Amino acid sequence: MVKEGYYFGVPPLALGGVSYLLHWYAAAAVLVFLALFIFSFFRDPERVIPSEPGAVVSPGDGRVVVVTDEENAGRPGKRVSIFLAVWNVHVNRSPATGTIAKLEYRPGKFLAAMRERASMENEQNVFTLSTDAGEMVFKQIAGLIARRVVSWKKAGEKVARGERIGLVRFGSRVDVWVPSEAEILVKVGDRRVNWMRRARQKRAQI
Repeated sequence: MVKEGYYFGVPPLALGGVSYLLHWYAAAAVLVFLALFIFSFFRDPERVIPSEPGAVVSPGDGRVVVVTDEENAGRPGKRVSIFLAVWNVHVNRSPATGTIAKLEYRPGKFLAAMRERASMENEQNVFTLSTDAGEMVFKQIAGLIARRVVSWKKAGEKVARGERIGLVRFGSRVDVWVPSEAEILVKVGDRRVNWMRRARQKRAQI
């Protein structure tokens, strides 16, 4: 579990204990349930990172909601958007090995992360990643419930494929943009809990 889980989860757990001692059993049950939900939300399980050359892995667990051709800064490419529900793991990981050439925080709205407009209008962190195969862009996007994007990295830092780079709190979306030569092996509606399988299916030959 990431440290934010303790910050948000310990207070309701402690209040639940106090409520139980005061025989406020209903309040205690609600507070303990809330604490358990928070601990679950901030869980950070280990992942098996795929080693095949050219693989691009998903920045987060969830459901694929968009696969489309899309230009980025005038360059042709492809975008994959993944919706993270509140029960998914929300620790985000780097999709490839490279150097963070640019990291931009963009304030914005808090539309439901399922909506396509969220990719452009919601609060987000935009990572531009320089890799051996070219430039890649990925985003952490806040949602209706998730109202805070958190990056643990800075521009200029090197990251490995699958390395933890941050999280979005309480339901969100992640977008990945890759060059047009990439082979996208997922489709809209795909869900994978097993990250290794998702990573292989999201391999991009670039």
